Amino acid sequence: MNYLTHRGCQVLPLCVIATVLLVGCSHFSDETEPAVKFQADWESIRSHEIPTWFDDAKFGVFIHWGLYSVPAYAEPTGKLHQVPWDKWFKHNAYAEWYLNTLRIVGSPTYEYHHKTHGPDFDYMDFVPKFNEEVANWNPDNMAQLFKDVHARYVVLTTKHHDGFLLWPSAIKNPNLPEGRRHAARDIVGELTESVRIRGMKMGHYYSGGLDWSFNPTPVVARSDVTGTIIHDPQYAKYADAHWRELIERYKPAILWNDIGYPETGDVVNIFADYYNRFPDGVVNNRWEVRKENSPQRHRDFVTPEYKTMEDIHEDKWETCRGMGYSFGYNRVEGQEQTIAEDELIHLLIDVTAKNGNLLLNVGPKANGSIPEIQKQRLRALGGWLDINGEAIFGTRPWTKASGQTDNGIDLRFTRKGETLYVILLSRPGGDKVAIKGVAPAEGAQVNMLGAGECEWNAKTGGLTIKLPERYADAHAYTFKISKVQP
Repeated sequence: MNYLTHRGCQVLPLCVIATVLLVGCSHFSDETEPAVKFQADWESIRSHEIPTWFDDAKFGVFIHWGLYSVPAYAEPTGKLHQVPWDKWFKHNAYAEWYLNTLRIVGSPTYEYHHKTHGPDFDYMDFVPKFNEEVANWNPDNMAQLFKDVHARYVVLTTKHHDGFLLWPSAIKNPNLPEGRRHAARDIVGELTESVRIRGMKMGHYYSGGLDWSFNPTPVVARSDVTGTIIHDPQYAKYADAHWRELIERYKPAILWNDIGYPETGDVVNIFADYYNRFPDGVVNNRWEVRKENSPQRHRDFVTPEYKTMEDIHEDKWETCRGMGYSFGYNRVEGQEQTIAEDELIHLLIDVTAKNGNLLLNVGPKANGSIPEIQKQRLRALGGWLDINGEAIFGTRPWTKASGQTDNGIDLRFTRKGETLYVILLSRPGGDKVAIKGVAPAEGAQVNMLGAGECEWNAKTGGLTIKLPERYADAHAYTFKISKVQP
């Protein structure tokens, strides 16, 4: 009998409950007591303001890495929202959902697993291989790649829906056997240190609502996603204790929860303690399990997945997506499924112009190496940011997000104070470009980033820029206008 596939929910032993209660109810320890600004009530929690660093950051790297990185398989059916929901779960393109799709008899993943690993090979039997593979992983190399491509923060999946942990937790999962509960290395701690040493912020993802080691009921329809969230008080204490342990031990700058949270969880106290100790920390919106009009809600930012906003969004947001159709590494994905260089660069530009951040995912192989195609896309984005980064980092939306040149080239706007950045999403033709609705102030300078100062003239309703004689081919071109009339 497969341990995870057939085993139902378990009652936590008293020793485990005692441990969970002890850790879950304690406040975060520190050498000095933090100032108590936030009370454990929703009105107080909602007074937390977005820290400047998160608004300035614009670009972060998401990492989906776990047991699912060993089989590394999903049917590449299409991106989320492109595949009908009545087909999505049986034909799930997310490799990190391997265990769930495996539990759907007759799914391509079910057939692949039985053919490749055999019908008696349990999902948790991937643990020894994962630990063997990860033994030679170098966290400094991974963090340095992210630094080199100008990522400002990193978010690591500390526990995905399968329940397997990437840190040696003191909170034991009663449904997993000893030696199969967490990675042999403290991946969370090692990567957190390497990221921080390089001046980036570190955030932690945790699947709070779903844990298939506690509730093995497979998700086969969209309604099952929220329907399989675990609301049992014992599991709630388990999840609370994990979050408190992650905060206490690793001091994350971002609490990135996923798929809701147990109704009986102690979220309000976790938030209050977290903000009092780390006022520049942020939390996402995926803690919510109640109706939208419930007063028991809070988030610093919203997280559309494989989606962007139509226009400038007043509230802070962060879109997340994989390089391909999957977040976790999928061995059968290639160029066809991977986002193109120009599409990726344009995505970051568009998101920034609309008050968002891009959390771009990498899916490492089991040994921690990032596939070459993903590294190539990261480097392409980083190369563009080498020249144009000042039009992205630390900027804010202008009065409008988008427009067009006189000959129909799409463009986006960002700003820093009186400086306006106009970013063209394709190469301008001819020797001039005209932009409607932009009026430089007297004494303004116009520069094409990477090419130098440009001559310009302004007439009623627009700005005409004479292009430099020579400038390199790129996927987008930025004009910096030093002073713009209100």
